[in-house]
Amino acid sequence: MTQQIPSTEPELAGVRNFRDVGGLPTVDGRRVRQGVLFRSGHLAHATEEDAVFLDSLGLHTIFDFRNAADQRLEGPDVELPGVRNVNLPLTDPADGAEFWKMVRDGDIDQLRTILSDGKAANRMITSYRTIIKERTAEHSRVLRALAEDSVPALMHCAAGKDRAGLSIAVTLLALGVEREAIVTDYLESNAKHRRYKVHRSSSSTSAYSPEVMELLSPLFDARAEYLTAAFETIEETWGTVEVYLEQGLGVTPEIRERLRERLLD
Repeated sequence: MTQQIPSTEPELAGVRNFRDVGGLPTVDGRRVRQGVLFRSGHLAHATEEDAVFLDSLGLHTIFDFRNAADQRLEGPDVELPGVRNVNLPLTDPADGAEFWKMVRDGDIDQLRTILSDGKAANRMITSYRTIIKERTAEHSRVLRALAEDSVPALMHCAAGKDRAGLSIAVTLLALGVEREAIVTDYLESNAKHRRYKVHRSSSSTSAYSPEVMELLSPLFDARAEYLTAAFETIEETWGTVEVYLEQGLGVTPEIRERLRERLLD
């Protein structure tokens, strides 16, 4: 059983799913350093108190994996003085726009059509696989930036679960973190206080009926099968994590060693 360090995370009023990734163990007995790598949901609704806390972290870079549609819906991140903001959309702005409109606006029959009988979970699995296979340039840029100068860093998307979750997972793979520990950290996004608040346009009670919420739940859950699909895609496409990192992402052993120097105790 992977041993976790006690949580010292703050309760942020306007930022969901924030946590320090520090403390996770590597296969060679080291640990991710505290205070150098953070993850969260978007920062658009951060309160003044949240901003003061985030400022206290001494962040060098915030990686925002949201696309233009996300940013229109939620707003821009709160500005933190002296922090570099890097927007690297991990999904095409138009990809699934109609789908997500139906998620927010559709009636029960429409939702059944697009989400029932495992279709919602299958969509998530397909998305994870696609991001791993097609977004190698973005993941390469993140790892190279972290190796060069970009720590402490915060990675986020909208909910801090999928796109940020995958980018954190790729980073942890590059650091040699135990696979079980990567999955355990990913599943932390299911904690009630972390979960993304589902927004439906209708104010009627039926918009949030038990059936609707059950249909939507695969989209807003962190499920081990999703992350496992990403790992399987790496192995099916490149054979090993090492080949994925070096040939898929262009992350050489020298870059990995610089990453470890910056991010591991």
